[in-house]
Amino acid sequence: MFNNLSERLTGIVRNLTGRGRLTEENIKESLNDVRTALLEADVSLPVIKAFLENVQTQAIGQEVLTSLRPGDALIKVVYDELVTTLGENCATLNLQTQPPAVIMMVGLQGSGKTTTIAKLAHWLKTTQKKSVLLASADIYRPAAIEQLKVLAGQVDVNYFATDSNANPIEIAKAAINQAKKQFIDTVIIDTAGRLHIDHKMMEEIKHIHHEIQPIETLLVVDSMMGQDAVNIAKTFSATIPLTGIILTKTDGDARGGAALAMRFITNKPIKFIGTGEKFDALEPFYPNRIASRILGMGDILTLVEEAQRKVDHEKVKKLAKKFQKGKAFDLEDFRTQLQQMRNMGGVSNIASKLPGLGNLPQMSQASSALNDKTFIKMEAIINSMTPRERHFPAFIKGSNKQRIACGSGTKVPDINQLLKRFEQMQKMMLRLKSSKIQKMMKLLQG
Repeated sequence: MFNNLSERLTGIVRNLTGRGRLTEENIKESLNDVRTALLEADVSLPVIKAFLENVQTQAIGQEVLTSLRPGDALIKVVYDELVTTLGENCATLNLQTQPPAVIMMVGLQGSGKTTTIAKLAHWLKTTQKKSVLLASADIYRPAAIEQLKVLAGQVDVNYFATDSNANPIEIAKAAINQAKKQFIDTVIIDTAGRLHIDHKMMEEIKHIHHEIQPIETLLVVDSMMGQDAVNIAKTFSATIPLTGIILTKTDGDARGGAALAMRFITNKPIKFIGTGEKFDALEPFYPNRIASRILGMGDILTLVEEAQRKVDHEKVKKLAKKFQKGKAFDLEDFRTQLQQMRNMGGVSNIASKLPGLGNLPQMSQASSALNDKTFIKMEAIINSMTPRERHFPAFIKGSNKQRIACGSGTKVPDINQLLKRFEQMQKMMLRLKSSKIQKMMKLLQG
């Protein structure tokens, strides 16, 4: 989401780092570049004005101008102000109530609300160890009711059967009563969305909120709507007491303006961001980590958490033991690494969280070359090999390649490209000392 903004700001940061001394003049010059970057990111003018004024006030103070490394000091000021603008602390879900904790979801049609409910249910179940019941109070769209039922089955949580002829308030109350009888920890209520905000929609969600008194009322907003997303959040916030916001589709071409402006204008915290289509592609929103990503400083903590959650630890242990015994890295191991990387969101996701790598042109090229489709193709090629070929790739000759290509639905040049990438990975593994690999394995195992 922040790719363009991050690229611009890291360029400004590089220019500052090379300067031995900062003056009021070159600080103002740098902040003009920051203003342009924020405008291009579709950040609203009041937010930009307040942001730059705060940075300038601190930057022109003695602390920055007299610092031994003034460029770094100014970057720290920009970082701190980004964190403040984004919301300072991670706003977690409040589930401290007598079960069931009721979460009410609101938002416009097309914002990804129903899918986000399934992702949130998955997050509650896997990371918080909570039992969850989903219920749809969207009586105007039978397809939405059916969609939620299907999604509940896919993430393996409870579902409350909804009658499209019933009253939305009665549906919500009945779902909560069922959760009480079954001792379910959390109930998530989906409400009706519209293509645009209208009076009838607002009145309905206001009445539902009043009747069920949810502990969390979360607004789902499409981040690709830019400043419109902020205006939608303002309208909903004025109607019902929102407790937080979930930004969806942040893996798309969104410019980041919605995230930067949301907390400042609405005074409501962003609690989660949707980072992809999979059910585990929902991240708690950490302002400090997002600010680090924007400034090209990486986000190691989130990367480690993802590794602990998404990596197959049994396979990691197996690979570690293999290296300890001095055995060679083969195509079976390479396939395992491809699967693990795909589970972690691919090269682009990993690179975006590693300090200094996210904005390198080489990483951008690698990300486009090594996407999900490429990984799937490479796995298909390895799957078409015999066990002997996987363990001893040197035996793969011309006739073998032709057979493998036919079996995997690919071409011989694809086989050659895979073998070349495998050789590069094999050499990298040989360069690393066993102690370093063991430390890396321990980190992944938590």
